[in-house]
Amino acid sequence: MIITFRMKLALSSFLLLTVPFLHAQTEKLQEEKELEVVNFQSIKRVLLEDGLSQAAEQKKQQVSVMKTEQTNLEMARFNYPPEDQVWGFVSEYWLIKNAQVLGWDFEKPDYGIENSFRSTLETLGFYQKKFKILLINTPSTVRASLPGSDGEMILLLSVPFIRSLDLSKLEISLFLLEDYFRLEAGYFKKAVGTEKLTKLSGTSFYGQKADMSMIEELLKNYSTQINQKGYNFQQQFEITKKMDNFLKGNPELWNVYFRLLGKLQNFIKTNSQYKDYVRMYPSPEMQLKWISPEEKVL
Repeated sequence: MIITFRMKLALSSFLLLTVPFLHAQTEKLQEEKELEVVNFQSIKRVLLEDGLSQAAEQKKQQVSVMKTEQTNLEMARFNYPPEDQVWGFVSEYWLIKNAQVLGWDFEKPDYGIENSFRSTLETLGFYQKKFKILLINTPSTVRASLPGSDGEMILLLSVPFIRSLDLSKLEISLFLLEDYFRLEAGYFKKAVGTEKLTKLSGTSFYGQKADMSMIEELLKNYSTQINQKGYNFQQQFEITKKMDNFLKGNPELWNVYFRLLGKLQNFIKTNSQYKDYVRMYPSPEMQLKWISPEEKVL
């Protein structure tokens, strides 16, 4: 009995001791659950703050990029054009400034020269070439080839000159072909170009006054080259030989060109109005000699 009582007493004491412990365990688990909820809410708040911070940083970067682009666009407004565009601009500007002297703004019939020249180019294998033919109403400037923008050619030809020579469309096309080869060889740009053109083209004058002397120098050189200087014997020889080489594959065109040089030689000798032609485009007589077939000794 005593042993049984002691066992019951010990069991009761054990139960009394373990109940608070179990209760404490239960309370702790509940706190941990609450703590997890609290921590999760904190994580959500941190994530939200991080997201807003990231969005703000992205917005800041976008604004910085936009400001940089805006500055670049603003500075681009003060850029000198690239050299190719400068040539086209100056050529057209020179034509406008000399419109009264050249007399290109006059009523004229459609001579069909453009189609004839394009056909001649394509016959020789030159396709998709960009050009403008400007007929001028003056005997003082007989012909000229000017560089345009993006590889375009501006070809000038005097109507009084082609009428005086009584040139056919094909003969005119061969004159224009010579001028095309001259322009392609770079003679005009080499004679007219300046150090300032090379230095300033494509650069920015942001924050300072544009240097317009570059245009003024080019305009002056244009007039000198077209009206006074022309091309030298070496350049004329190179172009004549190039014409010879290209036209040999088409005997009909070669014969027309050979006769054209003979016609031009006789015309220059007998017409004092065009006496300066040989100073600009040296010696049709020499051109004939340069391409004349060698005489065979039997």
